[in-house]
This record gives sequence, structure tokens and C-alpha cells, in this order.
Amino acid sequence: MAGTRAAIRYAKAVLSLASDNKQAEAVQADMTLIGQTIANNASLEDALKSPVVKLSEKAAVLNALFPSVSSESKSLFTTLVTNKRVNILGQIATQYGILYDQVNNKENAFVTTAIPMTSELEAKVMAKLKTLTTKEVTLHKSVDENILGGFVLRVGDQQYDASVSNQLNTLKSKFTIN
Repeated sequence: MAGTRAAIRYAKAVLSLASDNKQAEAVQADMTLIGQTIANNASLEDALKSPVVKLSEKAAVLNALFPSVSSESKSLFTTLVTNKRVNILGQIATQYGILYDQVNNKENAFVTTAIPMTSELEAKVMAKLKTLTTKEVTLHKSVDENILGGFVLRVGDQQYDASVSNQLNTLKSKFTIN
């Protein structure tokens, strides 16, 4: 929890700096790259969190892995090394993305279907999403055969489960009650 609060504070500071320098979009791209790299590389995450690895080595690793990031992102690296908080870089990247989307009136929607969505169905889902939110929506699609049919849609903290597996589970619980 404390790491998350600190990550939010750092993310707000970086967003403020990036916005002042009109680099918020470039830093968003940096944070996406950094967050994905850390999430997909357990040894990197372990090295950043390890108290055994020297701070200077952590800084060298970050600068070697991300040589083309913006000056604001490099400044974040330096600040985190100075404050001995490099271990929360992945959380900061995630929080930056969330804050960036809030500031820019963007929303992520996640839809899971049993089979890949057709472009026609995707257009219908996007049309429905436009009625549910006034924000610009980015649709993230995934396929999970375990839902058997239908779909599960999640926008923000709301979820609509119209999957066949959910309907079967509902029927099952109604039968067990009666």
C-alpha cells in the first residue's frame, strides 16, 4: 500500500513536469514501455527491488535498457536512485498511465469473448460504449474459451457479464437453493 501511495505521488509529479514541458504523450509512451518491460522481465524486477544490487548499478541498467526515453523519464530515474525508490518504478509507470488517461479523458474497456470478435461486433460494442461513457474509449479484446459464449465487458470499475458460463452458474445456484 505504501509503495502504491508513493508511486501515485511520483506519477503525479512526473505528469506535472511532462505537461509543463508539453511532453506528457512522449512520457506516456516511455511509461508504457517501462511498465511492460518490468512486468515481462522478472529478473529485471528482482534486480530493481534487490537491496544487494548497488543503486549505481540499477541506474546503469535503467539507462542501458531505456536509452531513448525522454529527459523527463531520465530525470525520474535519477530522482528514484537518489531517493532509493527504484523498486517502485513499475508501479509508477502503471499509475502514470492511469493519471494520464484521467487527465486526457480516456477510458480503457476490456472485452472477453469465447471466440475472436468480428469487426462488425466490435463496432457494435464501441457504439454501446459511447453511450455508456463520455470518454474516449480504447477497446482491449481477449479470448477465453472458458466463458463458452457471450462476452464479459469491463469498463472502469463496472463489469457486465453476459457469458454463457455465468448464466449456467446462476442457474446452478438457483437450483441448489430450491
